[in-house]
Amino acid sequence: MDWIFYIIIFLTGIVTGFINILAGSGSFITLSVLIYFFNLNGISEPTRLANGTKRIAILLQNLTGTLSFNKEKMIDWKGVLYLAPPTVIGSILGSYIAVNINEDLMNKVIAVIMVIMIFFILKNPKKWLEGEIEKITQRPKLLILIIFFLIGIYGGFIQAGVGIFFLAAMVMAIGYNVVRANAMKVAINFIMTAFAIVMFAIHGSVDWQIGLILSLGSIIGAKIGTAFTIKHGSEKVQIILIVVMVFSAVYLFAFA
Repeated sequence: MDWIFYIIIFLTGIVTGFINILAGSGSFITLSVLIYFFNLNGISEPTRLANGTKRIAILLQNLTGTLSFNKEKMIDWKGVLYLAPPTVIGSILGSYIAVNINEDLMNKVIAVIMVIMIFFILKNPKKWLEGEIEKITQRPKLLILIIFFLIGIYGGFIQAGVGIFFLAAMVMAIGYNVVRANAMKVAINFIMTAFAIVMFAIHGSVDWQIGLILSLGSIIGAKIGTAFTIKHGSEKVQIILIVVMVFSAVYLFAFA
């Protein structure tokens, strides 16, 4: 393959690493680029291979973001230990059934959910800008576990856009503000992806060389995204979140 395309993959990693740290859904871009790359090389089941390969970059960019947010003491590790187990279990299940689920129907349903979420954010923006951390024990435990289990299933299945669901759950169901929720999202996403990528690797659905090239770019993008979040705070993150959600919904409706 022409070296120019490897550069494109590297640059794609930078862009998606930045977007994923701030709001999520950047993996839709990665997925499209990798599918094109694998199709061009005549690889069978390019979508499945792309779905697994992109997780290498997601794993490393979330590790980078987790270390950076932890350095700033923005991660509630007690919350992570509570929320990670149901998410991981869901992720393993989602990864296992990734090739059997009806992708088209799921994409359309997710697009509708994103539109609904945009409405709630715009209707009550102060909820996102001024939310404070609350003890998780103050919320119905079973409901929270179920929510994160379902998010884990989706994350294990396709990953792209899962950050938006993490943010919505952490803000609306638990009480974190959007900046703190971003830090929590990154940490839990890292743990979830580590388990999911094992499932894809077992089934031979990971191209490690391409994944590592993508990862180099995503690490740089993750560092930029983390610094942007810490420096500019909730308001700018909220704006970017809404923009990403709009584009994601349009993508799912029109192209998925």
